[in-house]
This record gives sequence, C-alpha cells and structure tokens, in this order.
Amino acid sequence: MLQWVRSILYIVQAIVAMPIIGLAFAPWAMFSKTGAYTACRSYARWCMWTARWLIGLRCEVRGDVPHGEVLIAAKHQSFLDIMMIFEALPRAKFIMKREILWMPVIGQYTKRMQMIAVNRGKRGKAIAQMLDDVNAGKVEPGQIVIYPQGTRVAPGKHVPYKVGTAVLYDQLAQPCIPVATNAGYFWPRRGLYRRPGVAVVEFLDPIEPGLNKEAFITQLQEQIETRSDALLVEAGWQQLA
Repeated sequence: MLQWVRSILYIVQAIVAMPIIGLAFAPWAMFSKTGAYTACRSYARWCMWTARWLIGLRCEVRGDVPHGEVLIAAKHQSFLDIMMIFEALPRAKFIMKREILWMPVIGQYTKRMQMIAVNRGKRGKAIAQMLDDVNAGKVEPGQIVIYPQGTRVAPGKHVPYKVGTAVLYDQLAQPCIPVATNAGYFWPRRGLYRRPGVAVVEFLDPIEPGLNKEAFITQLQEQIETRSDALLVEAGWQQLA
C-alpha cells in the first residue's frame, strides 16, 4: 500500500514538474535548440532523480553511449526508457508518432528540436521524407532513434519488427546501435504502480553497415530481444526465469 501511495505521489509531481520546467526554459528554448535540449534533459533528470528517492527506482545506463551520427534501434517498453535514452545521448532525434506534436509543452519542444514526426498510416512516406530532410541538411546531425516494433511493448509480449528500421539502416549507411531495456517491468505501459529496483537501458554492440535487410532485422531482433529478456530476469521477471 505504501508503494502505491509513493507511486501516485511520484506521478503527480512529475506531471506538475513538466509545465514548470517547460515554462522556465521557454525563453532560452525559443532562440536555441541547445536550450530546448537542456530543458528536456533537465526534466528527464528530474524524473529519474525523484524516482530514486520517492519510489526506490534507480536508473542505470550500460554500454558505450554513441556520440557520432548513428542509427539507434531501441526496445520500447515505457516512457521511462525514452527519458533514459534521451538523457544519455548528446543529440537524440526521435522518430515519433505525429500526435505528440499536438501535446502541450512536449509538442512545442519536439518541434524546436526537429524530432521526426511520423504519420503511422503513411509510415513509408514519412521515412522517405525524413531521409530527404537529412540529406538536404534540414535535420542537424545527431543520433536518430527508432523503435523497431513501432510502439511500446509490454515485458514478455512479442511484436514483430517492422521494415522501417531496415530501410533507414540501408539508406543511411551508418552503424546501427541496438538498445535493450527492462524499464517496462518497473514502469508499465498502463497503470499507476511503479516498482522499486534498477531500470536498465543498455547500448549493445553496433551492427555495421552492409547487411541486407533480412539479415539485419534477424540480427537486430536477436540482439535486442535476447538482452532485454536477460535484463528482465535480472530485474526479477518470473515469467522468463
């Protein structure tokens, strides 16, 4: 019962903190992408810091965090893994659903940081447009982050990997860094309860350019799913033990 109370208090303060931090950084963010990144990184750090002492949830980033121009293909289980990846990378460029642009505070900041909004009904066209923008220099260099399964996936649930990641890998000709996580065990997709423990985001060995699409997807899925399952077992997920 106490953890339930802590979880609800944590959620409330995180919701309240978002507009406060957003408004505090707004004057800087209006004139500088660095200001927008600093604001969002500050919010992520606030959420992770308060999670540690309020709900007993510690966030840990493992592996070699890339700093150059690479494609990041990440397991997505929770809003928490978004914040952890964003805070870790120097210049993350998330491929995200277009509806986020219309959200208060978050939407304005994602526009300022030139995140890549995708119309899920026209995903292929959106990826093609994104590639055109990158090649034309409209999107500043950074780490492009895509979720190969296209959405949040609950721990233990299997969703096939979509072809969009393979298209980006082939067209960009950049190394792809797979990312595993167990964040969904502690911070579920739905519900208010937040579990104490250690949430991990782990940057895995890069997949170098040159593989065909089928071989790439097979290797990517094996790396991400195998390591994410291992992290879930490490966290105490009994269904995979």
